[in-house]
Amino acid sequence: MSPSILPTQPAAVLYGPKDLRIEDRPLWPPQQGQAQIAVEATGLCGSDLHYYIHGRNGDFALQAPLVLGHEAAGIVTALGPGVKHLHVGQRVAIEAGIMCRQCSYCKAGRYNLCKEMRFCSSAKTFPHLDGTLQTYMNHPAHVLHPLPDSVSYEQAALAEPLSVLLHAARRSGLSAGQSVLVLGVGAIGLLGCAVARARGAVRVAAIDINAARLDFALREGFADATYCLPLPEKGATPPTGDDALRRAKDAAASALAKFGAPDGFDVVFECTGAEPCVQMSVHAATAGGKVMLIGMGARAVLLPLASAATREVDVLGSFRYANTYPEAIALLADSSALPQKGALANGTGVHTNGNGAHTSCAAAPKSGALCNVTSLITHRVPLARAQDAFELLARGHDDKGGVVLKVVIGPAP
Repeated sequence: MSPSILPTQPAAVLYGPKDLRIEDRPLWPPQQGQAQIAVEATGLCGSDLHYYIHGRNGDFALQAPLVLGHEAAGIVTALGPGVKHLHVGQRVAIEAGIMCRQCSYCKAGRYNLCKEMRFCSSAKTFPHLDGTLQTYMNHPAHVLHPLPDSVSYEQAALAEPLSVLLHAARRSGLSAGQSVLVLGVGAIGLLGCAVARARGAVRVAAIDINAARLDFALREGFADATYCLPLPEKGATPPTGDDALRRAKDAAASALAKFGAPDGFDVVFECTGAEPCVQMSVHAATAGGKVMLIGMGARAVLLPLASAATREVDVLGSFRYANTYPEAIALLADSSALPQKGALANGTGVHTNGNGAHTSCAAAPKSGALCNVTSLITHRVPLARAQDAFELLARGHDDKGGVVLKVVIGPAP
């Protein structure tokens, strides 16, 4: 079928740094094993922002125009041949990775390590696989997950970042009764706090350089205690080598003193990827504890390995997720049954609150639910204004000074 006779649909296409264009693209029918989805919500994340600002995310540089977005949910509008377990009109969360299902990693249930993995909105592979910032998309049906009626499209878009933390929690062996420290309280870090609550952590603390985000973490019940790292002096030369390690150790000691936890935390979620925070994480873990490297940042980091080795601190990598979507959706469904202190998006970028009645995460640490998770969705913008959404996320605050955490892009009006 010629593209010229196909219907078209709007999509947000990145051509280069800050060169995001809304353009019409052909709407192809779904192929064998695919379903077509009308995308109702896409949450923006840090990797999307890196592509938008720099035209690359780490080693992965844009080689051709790319539709961004991978935290998404929508409704099935058409089925390709061979799809039996879905039906038109079904609401689904979209798992963005497409694994080969044949390699040893896939067969072992670790498909996040699949060497043939193609991921929506990632420039790692070429040709690139377009993401979800389009009105419709075709996607393999086996990575589309049905949604219960209680989970909204916006909440379902959180299933992808939530999966990152569920995978990290599984690798860490996090269990009830442990203490958890989270470095970095953007959306990923806040979800780390929420997962720790759901796993029954007895204490959740958070560290960041952004006081507004730390205030949010306390106010919305994600953390019991917070510590704001002092910013380096303007123009100061960043420390290197032994001096950097010493400063990281001192910073960790100051934070642990503030928390009244001189022996450290059982599990540390490092969600920044910044070298000083990665160094701090080792010193902030208790002897025999775990450090989970979740944030993607510096390519090479100087680590205090002697401290990790002599105190038997396990430093573990965590990359994306595998087989987490069913649990993520179940947690979101449980959360939606709780009263929420809302912070829903609106098109003007204003952070709006509900009636104030809610069950905080702190009040129900063993509930197994992600209390108040909807508060992470601070802003919602239509697809036609996708560039405004990226600029808003880059600023970190809206025109009224409200904190920006998760910006959700919906269909074109």
